[in-house]
Amino acid sequence: MNAILYRKQNNVLTEEEAKYFKQAEDIIKEYEKEKNKKPKKGASRISTVILIILAIAITLFCTIFALLNINNQKILKNITILGVDISNLTVEEAKEKLNIYLVERLTTEIIMKHGDENYMLPPRSIDAGFDVERAVNQAYMIGRSGNIIQNNFEILSQKLKKTDINLKLIYNEMALKETIPHMNESFKDGKKEPTYNIEGNDLTITAGKDGYVVNYDELKNLIDNKLMSHKYSTEQIEIPVIMAKREEINIEKIHNEIYKEPQDATYTTNPYKITASQNGIDFAISVEEAKNQIAENKETYTIKLKTLYPKVTTDSIGAEAFPDLLATYTTNYSSSNANRSNNIALATAKINGTVLMPGDVFSYNGTVGKRTVSAGFREAGAYVNGKTVNEVGGGICQVSSTLYNSVLRANLEIVSRTNHMFTVGYVPIGADATVSWGGPDFKFKNNRNYAIRIVATTHNKNVTIKVYGLKQENDCNVEILSYRTGTVPYKTTYTNDNSLGAGQTKVIQAGSNGARSVTYKILKKDGKEISREVISRDTYSPHNQIIARGN
Repeated sequence: MNAILYRKQNNVLTEEEAKYFKQAEDIIKEYEKEKNKKPKKGASRISTVILIILAIAITLFCTIFALLNINNQKILKNITILGVDISNLTVEEAKEKLNIYLVERLTTEIIMKHGDENYMLPPRSIDAGFDVERAVNQAYMIGRSGNIIQNNFEILSQKLKKTDINLKLIYNEMALKETIPHMNESFKDGKKEPTYNIEGNDLTITAGKDGYVVNYDELKNLIDNKLMSHKYSTEQIEIPVIMAKREEINIEKIHNEIYKEPQDATYTTNPYKITASQNGIDFAISVEEAKNQIAENKETYTIKLKTLYPKVTTDSIGAEAFPDLLATYTTNYSSSNANRSNNIALATAKINGTVLMPGDVFSYNGTVGKRTVSAGFREAGAYVNGKTVNEVGGGICQVSSTLYNSVLRANLEIVSRTNHMFTVGYVPIGADATVSWGGPDFKFKNNRNYAIRIVATTHNKNVTIKVYGLKQENDCNVEILSYRTGTVPYKTTYTNDNSLGAGQTKVIQAGSNGARSVTYKILKKDGKEISREVISRDTYSPHNQIIARGN
């Protein structure tokens, strides 16, 4: 205290010390004015003097007490936040202590229970946190926010009481609300609203049922209380629920949601633009008939649907909408018999006229369909399990391979392609694409900015496939080169034949070597090569030689 008075005499007080002395001097001056007024008689004069002396004494005491505490940068005694003692800590020390204490409740999943079902809620999933800074600052300002008398009174009284500061819980209430529907839907005894789904031409409506749903307000309070409790517990929260009734099936609303008008394909040529056709969908019965169906007390109802077809389909758009030939490729099948020729012509006709909008994926199997006698296909030679056999649809791989080569030269994106087991004679090695119903499929994607049209024809035992579209500024000329890179030698196997004499042999199947190949796609612009890409490395099996011999 002597040091403070010394600094006062030498005018070297700190700003805070000077403030306290100024407050004291102002109070003393007020009492000096009162003392210099006209004296009163008797006891009143004595009382006034005593009050003045007492006021001066209190003021001096307050000033001295405040100056003694002026450099204290720590929180007062007996102050807690959420039950955590932060007495005699600096603001930063208090924040650190609280944050360490709160880690457990912010990183431990809250377990919620309904019946025998458990649900986990990570506090971080709702951005849970605490406003530690506000609470610590509030604690620090105790004994510092008023005038000199008020501050001293708070400092002294705090020594005799305990103060717990409220800690504000913060979280994303919208994120919490978004978890409620998921719980409601998963309750075994929960309310189930009517639903519907479409599969093929059937609309299936599920009636739903009455059941329990989460009482959000009560659950929110339970979560708040859990996170704000002085003593944190990992015990489960029993989810509060209320019984709720399901909505009635609204058949008109369902009809309005699924009904779709068919859309005709359209195109313009200046500028070139195509809008694809779209099929529509509707009830196969009237809405009134559908209402009568759901009037029955059943868990599910099935309503038949019908497809509404456009008058102008995308595939029927005229050739004038596809002004540019992007690529063409031809293969010859002059050595094919009548059945194989029939299959090639039929498969070619099925893909002819196909239009693919930008982003569409073409499936050969999906377009040609299952190869059956009823669909017009005949038995012809085909490779099956390493052998040449007669199969319905034999020969259509020549069409898929021709299409593959045309698509490559149009620089379209190959999605799925598989080489044959054995080499074929109608395209170069490494340039074939085998297909099989239920097996390999040839798929490609229209990766251009404009629609493309496939024109596939057969003439004089040639199959020709052209790709038409609209040329783009960044188009390149495409060259496809394939090379045989190795040989897969055939093996010879023997089988006994009792019809042959001892030492006699007969070749049942002649052997031929298999091969390995590599195929490149080369892009050229203005005659200059700008890229060279390996698009496949293929292996073709040998035909093993089979020799019969006598015993």
